[in-house]
Amino acid sequence: MNQEKLIVYSSFIQNLLVDQGMQEGWAIFLNVIINCIIVAIGLLIIGGLFRQLVVALFSAFSGKTKTSFDDYLVQSNFPRFIARLLPLSILWFLIPILFAESTFVAELVFALLKVYLVILWILIFRSILRSIHRYLEGKERFGDKPMESYVQVLMIFAWGIGIFWIIQLLTGYSIKSLATLGAASAVILLIFKDTILGFVASIQVSVNDLVRIGDWITFEKFGADGDVVEINLATVRVQNWDKTYTTIPTYSLISDSFKNWRGMSESGGRRIKRSIYIKQSTIKFLSPEDLERFKKIELVKPYIEHRQRDIEKYNAAKNVNKEIQINGRNQTNLGVFRHYMDTYINANSAIHKDLSLMVRHLAPTDKGIPLEIYCFSRDQRWVNYEHIQADIFEHLLAALPYFDLEVFESPTGTDFQKLN
Repeated sequence: MNQEKLIVYSSFIQNLLVDQGMQEGWAIFLNVIINCIIVAIGLLIIGGLFRQLVVALFSAFSGKTKTSFDDYLVQSNFPRFIARLLPLSILWFLIPILFAESTFVAELVFALLKVYLVILWILIFRSILRSIHRYLEGKERFGDKPMESYVQVLMIFAWGIGIFWIIQLLTGYSIKSLATLGAASAVILLIFKDTILGFVASIQVSVNDLVRIGDWITFEKFGADGDVVEINLATVRVQNWDKTYTTIPTYSLISDSFKNWRGMSESGGRRIKRSIYIKQSTIKFLSPEDLERFKKIELVKPYIEHRQRDIEKYNAAKNVNKEIQINGRNQTNLGVFRHYMDTYINANSAIHKDLSLMVRHLAPTDKGIPLEIYCFSRDQRWVNYEHIQADIFEHLLAALPYFDLEVFESPTGTDFQKLN
């Protein structure tokens, strides 16, 4: 069916209204409105059905192939963007029919449709780039390559070309003639440098998801330590824990280093990393009497018994002379206490068991041997987190004397008085 016949059919309502005595101008206007509504409903139905068909075909095809690239195409909405081309093609064909009485309106709608097509092709290009990025990320060869940077550069070029192309479609100026604006652009860049930097930074912050409203960030350069409450073109506003506000230039978020605690919030835990400094002179091998005394401590009794059986078996096999305690293998009070700390932390319901959890030695210092606890509390709220941490260390400090250990402390005036 050619366009001439469709134009005749599209004028049915117009002719009917004219026959009923309506003025021709109003009849044409109502005819266009009704036809546009009918076409819009039809295109929505056709577009929805075609989109479901294309997505289903892509999903079925990707499920049968060995490569994961087509899976990433589906995840990046590539089929949905492609499916939009059919209703747009139909609309392109129908525009001269819908607006046969007004060439100006038809040209205006054509121009808007061309702009939308340019944007649609950019979105299709972006979905392909994202799919390639995700696909190459899974390859060992490209695992250490900055693929995200390459994608961003290509997208900047794509949007730049698309904007120039849209300007050409709307104004009629060729892309080559736009190059004459270089001198004026240089002046604009000089005058609005800060605004442009803030605009670019705000886009990068948003695209790279560096900061969101509600994130806890620490920015030592500006004295900021608190929640982000506002992000705009020029500044980021942070409410510190003392309820003061700090304003940070948006560009600083991409030019300087800062700490975002969002990862901690999403992990489900808050890190506890603190050491107890053990006085080195209190560390010793355990005698049989010490072992019997320590067995009364329930958390370490199974460990001591199991460990002692292994040690005795080893020493007997090696015929070790135990007249001197250093010979062979032995247990120490520090080792038993370290196991006590580990067992106590594991038994604490406030500690997250799915995240890293350990008790470790650090290198000896002039302040003693650091015995560090590294774990994560389940409760991330600051006050509760501090209470959990305090409860743990209060208990462990009180438990030290039961293992014949002492915490290192620098001598005070009272200590020197006792010596005198």
